[in-house]
This record gives sequence, C-alpha cells and structure tokens, in this order.
Amino acid sequence: MSKLNLPNKLTVIRLLMVPVVLVFLVCDFGIYPWNRIIAALVFLAASLTDMADGKIARKRNLITDFGKFLDPLADKFLVIAGLIALCFNDSLAHKTDDVAATVYCYALFVMTVVVIFRELAVTSLRLVVASSQEKVVIAANIYGKIKTGSQVTFVILAIAAYPFVYLCPAAFYSVLYFVMLFSTVMTVLSGITYFKGYWKYINPEK
Repeated sequence: MSKLNLPNKLTVIRLLMVPVVLVFLVCDFGIYPWNRIIAALVFLAASLTDMADGKIARKRNLITDFGKFLDPLADKFLVIAGLIALCFNDSLAHKTDDVAATVYCYALFVMTVVVIFRELAVTSLRLVVASSQEKVVIAANIYGKIKTGSQVTFVILAIAAYPFVYLCPAAFYSVLYFVMLFSTVMTVLSGITYFKGYWKYINPEK
C-alpha cells in the first residue's frame, strides 16, 4: 500500500469494502432491517471513494495505468457482488406467494446476468487491447460512468428500501423498476460503445 498514490489507495479500500457489504447483506445478525441499512451505508461509502479517487487523480495529475485498470475493476466487483447478494437474499418467490415480489426477483436476476455478461466481455476486451501491439489502456467513457452510476444507485435503493416494501409497495416497485431498466439499458449501450471504439485493436489473425 505504501507504494500506491492516494487515488489508488482509495480504490484498494473500495475493494476491501466489498466483503463487508456481502456479510451484512447475507447475514442479518438478528438486527434486520438494520443490517440492510448498514450494508447500504458501506456500499454508499465505497461508491463515494470512486468519485473521490477520480477527482484527486485528475486534480493532482496522479492518473496511472494501474489506476485505469483497477478503478473500473473495483466498481465491477462492488456492483456484481451487491447484485448477487440481492438475488440471494431477496428471492421472496421461495418465501411468499406475492406476485409482485416474484416478478421483481426474476427481473433482478435478469439484470444481474446482463451486468455480469457485459462486464466479462468488456474486461476481456480491456485485456486483449492492453496486450495488443499498441498496448492501449481503455479508460472509462461517459457511457461507462453513467452505467456505473445507475448501477450503484439501483443497488443502494434495493438494499436500503427493501425492508420497507410493505409500507408502500407500488412506489417501491415503480422506482426500482425504472432505475433497473435505465441501468440495464446503459449497461448494454456502454458495452456496445466500448466494442465499437476499440474493435480495431483486435486482430483475429493473432
């Protein structure tokens, strides 16, 4: 850690916060729904480090290839871990006959699969392009940033709001479905822009 600059240290800290979110999401410790609120707060804090490390890196001219590689990777770990934990913890179809909850669980699962497939594809693209003759490091573009922001927003809302679903189910599902749909669309769109912009660096003959 001592060899890392401040932005990269924040990125590493964000990675270390991922298991904390998972533990409080999967285990209620007998304090439900406070475990969900704690998980949401830790997830939010981890997300804020993403904003902070980028601003500090640009302001102090501390942008490194290590940071360009690890920063989006940390975001992927955080979001994917959160989505998988939500799929595991919110599968109410096994606990209730509530149709709305069942549909939500299926929609959440579909979104999670789309996110994982997209992230695997783009990460593979990054590795291939980085090992090409030009050795290009793919930095996050505006579509990728919007994608990450919308995913983070959805996960925080899903974690924090779910204990209160029975208070106002119509509003709960309406908001979550809207953010879920927007995030899924941006996930696919941002993936397409990356492949469209960097496909020229992929040589099928090598």
